Amino acid sequence: MDKEVTPSQSEWLVMEVFWASASSLTAKEVIQKMGEKSDMSPRMVRVLLNRLWQKGVLSYTVDEHDARVYHYTVMKSKEECQQEKSRKFVDSYFAGSRKNAMAALLQSAELTQEQFQELEEILEQCKDKGKG
Repeated sequence: MDKEVTPSQSEWLVMEVFWASASSLTAKEVIQKMGEKSDMSPRMVRVLLNRLWQKGVLSYTVDEHDARVYHYTVMKSKEECQQEKSRKFVDSYFAGSRKNAMAALLQSAELTQEQFQELEEILEQCKDKGKG
């Protein structure tokens, strides 16, 4: 079985903090920001940071003044992670059929006329991209 390289649901919450930030963050800063949104323990946040580093979603540098402090930096954008998650979802639940996955999502959604229009535009863009 392939090694998981996309953030889990808990890891995604941590990544939301990074994606909202324009700079690197220390574990202490992440814990502080997570405390505003979640009741996740500081120890759990540190475990998740390590897992995200192992998955290649984050990298880190050691603080030059204090070797106990790591500065974490995003290595994969939210869009990259969403695309990877989407591919894994389609492979896992729809045997790799993107058409069947999209059909199932569309058939279960209650969309407005405006949302249908947006989807049509996205499909047109995808068609054009496929021609090039």
